[in-house]
Amino acid sequence: MIDRSIQYNSRKDHLQMDTSFIKGVVVPILTICDKDEKIDEAKQRAQVDYVIKGGVTGILAFGSNGEFYMLEEDEMERGLKIMVDQAAGRVPVYFGIGAISTKKSCRLAKMAVKNGAAAVSVLQPMFLKPTYDELYNHFKTIAESVPETPMLLYNNPGRVGYTLSAKLVEELAHNVPNIIGMKDTSGDITQTSEFIRRTRDVDFKVFGGKDTLLYASLCHGAVGGVCTAANFMPELITDVYNKYAAGDLAGSLEAQFKLNPVRLSMDAASFPVAAKDMANLRGNDVGVPYLPTLPTPEGPAKQGFIKAMTEAGLL
Repeated sequence: MIDRSIQYNSRKDHLQMDTSFIKGVVVPILTICDKDEKIDEAKQRAQVDYVIKGGVTGILAFGSNGEFYMLEEDEMERGLKIMVDQAAGRVPVYFGIGAISTKKSCRLAKMAVKNGAAAVSVLQPMFLKPTYDELYNHFKTIAESVPETPMLLYNNPGRVGYTLSAKLVEELAHNVPNIIGMKDTSGDITQTSEFIRRTRDVDFKVFGGKDTLLYASLCHGAVGGVCTAANFMPELITDVYNKYAAGDLAGSLEAQFKLNPVRLSMDAASFPVAAKDMANLRGNDVGVPYLPTLPTPEGPAKQGFIKAMTEAGLL
């Protein structure tokens, strides 16, 4: 058992780092590959420009929809350099870490910081069933490997098979100075709300991770959302956030309702190919997913995309 009683609720060593940029709509940007499954630099740069023009406030490189699980470390580093260079300070670039081992996660975190990442986002280890103390030590060790860089937790129980507990998040938020926020993709608004309630005294930044619940997350105090939809309909998802921030709650909710049928239609396809399918339908050449996943074939799922996107005025 790890003794944390002395530290808990003190956070005396809180670092004075700038976290004001951690808000708004952050896009888990698509990773665009060529026929050899190498990042297509020209198309990747074009996607960076597209999402920034669409109004996002940040780019997350190698999130779940960025197919991080398909790339080797050297290709991740190359891709991050391309994205940081193309963003050119217009928006911050976050780096997603989904490695299982603590050692590899630390190595990736250090690489990301060296190459200009403004923050790192760390998914709980997949495949394992770690104990509370194992998870606590995993996240703490990664954070301590890049002590001057903001780190966000990433809770994705649907893909990993278990959730981060509110108690664990509360303890990490209060005890580890540079763990300053998280993305919650549980889809459970009560859990999202609990993450916010238990950490609001230390200005912990919680992003909603479900596009369909961005408005609801904001109502509970989230600072924004990490939103797949921004890859192919940034104007709709940023409208939800911008109207909410401006105090137009009715307009924000209406924008959410306009977006939701499109986002829900994606569920008929295999994960994560629908985002690339929809981007291509809108005329952005983002290529195909990494094997073994394939573009959605002609049939009911793809027709569902087209119907929903047409009704939303996207096609």
